[in-house]
Amino acid sequence: METIPPNTRPLDGPAPRLEAPAGATDCHIHLYLPGYESQPNGPKIPELATVENYRPVQKRLGLERVVVTQPNAYQFDNRALLEALAEIAPQTARGVAAVAPDTPRDELQAWHEKGVRGARIMNLPGGAVTIDKMRDVERLIRPLGWHLMVQFNGRYLDDYLADLHKIESEYIIDHIGKFMDPVAADDFRVDDILRLLDRGNAWFKVCAGYEASLTGGPYYEDVGAIAKRVIKHAPERIIWGSNWPHVGVPREQYPDDAEQLDVLLDWASPELRRKILVDNPAALYGF
Repeated sequence: METIPPNTRPLDGPAPRLEAPAGATDCHIHLYLPGYESQPNGPKIPELATVENYRPVQKRLGLERVVVTQPNAYQFDNRALLEALAEIAPQTARGVAAVAPDTPRDELQAWHEKGVRGARIMNLPGGAVTIDKMRDVERLIRPLGWHLMVQFNGRYLDDYLADLHKIESEYIIDHIGKFMDPVAADDFRVDDILRLLDRGNAWFKVCAGYEASLTGGPYYEDVGAIAKRVIKHAPERIIWGSNWPHVGVPREQYPDDAEQLDVLLDWASPELRRKILVDNPAALYGF
């Protein structure tokens, strides 16, 4: 593996305008640790992004808890994820792994003891586990009480609705539904998301609006309209994530992390921000 320089993206800057409440949680980051190679079928590792790199970001945003999500680059090799969870204080970190349908149950139990609480379903290029394997994975993780983290292009939600309705476990609709390109807030597919949330086992993650937005930051009006409608409808089912270190876009397009948190000033009231940042993640991840 070629030498990859340490993460050099800016980590400091003005604090966010939003003052995060005690116990605030970043529900979506990725880490790339030295000694672990990208796997076949996964994208190349852009650069290292370690626990040490993330700590200044976490401090700057005023966050206390974090959920580390298995990067696509590592595919089914979850060793870096488990190492990162061990390095972060166990009481403040959880993980979401890539789970193959044939993963041994004793291995899943060992991951659970190290802080893993979810399985990633990524129905976009580079994903290790796609929706066609989702129900097999769900059957594996259900006895552990884990959830599924499901990401897809929301424009094709019709293709996935039947499978989503069959999920019995908790699951997250990731990245604001990731409509590429964004649709209107009153689009029928947003209606479908609200109905999924009303069933009581779906969650909605406000994360990485910059990946789909055409209007851009700092307000992301197009994806923001979707987010605001969903937040208003089901505030008890919403969580937030920074998506640090933002490898889904070119370096020159990396967003400011404070900006990613400050969208909640426009999208949610102070009372709902506490739910989104503290209470909801605590309920889902067992903090």
